[in-house]
Amino acid sequence: MGISGFEPSFMIGVDAIRQAHGSRLARLAGRRLTGFALVRFAENGDWFADCPVVLDFDGLQVEICHWKLDELSIGWDTIDTAATIAGWEWFELTPQWSHNDEHLEPLVGQELGEVTLLERQSADRDMAAGTVAVEFIFSGGCLRIANGFDENRIEVGGTDPDYVGHRLGP
Repeated sequence: MGISGFEPSFMIGVDAIRQAHGSRLARLAGRRLTGFALVRFAENGDWFADCPVVLDFDGLQVEICHWKLDELSIGWDTIDTAATIAGWEWFELTPQWSHNDEHLEPLVGQELGEVTLLERQSADRDMAAGTVAVEFIFSGGCLRIANGFDENRIEVGGTDPDYVGHRLGP
């Protein structure tokens, strides 16, 4: 993708993600969301949802990226959002880091209460069953980075009842 420092390690399933990242995600509780970065196209401002969502919690950066129908990568302090995204000269649009988003901006400055892994389990066993979203619960609302079928999806507000929560922390 041409993103400096991005070396995803994709995992499948809530157990694998909890084992690898659960305690570190839980330790984000009590920190403030101090910034974020998304990749948008310079020409039209559209979000390129295939690229990681980067959240900064008081200087600790978590990088979330969904891929395929069930894979999730979580990285820590590896992506340089100040660096130019390279290797896109062949494409008609130019990806660049952006710090603007209507869903994320209202949460900046808020203290994180807890993090939950959400596993999608629907009665009709749709294609989303088994996908994992990461939910960040703030006093002023909830933010979820979910699988949007081979890309990231940002959700705010109430949690879909098809998700089963796996709370992280003590």
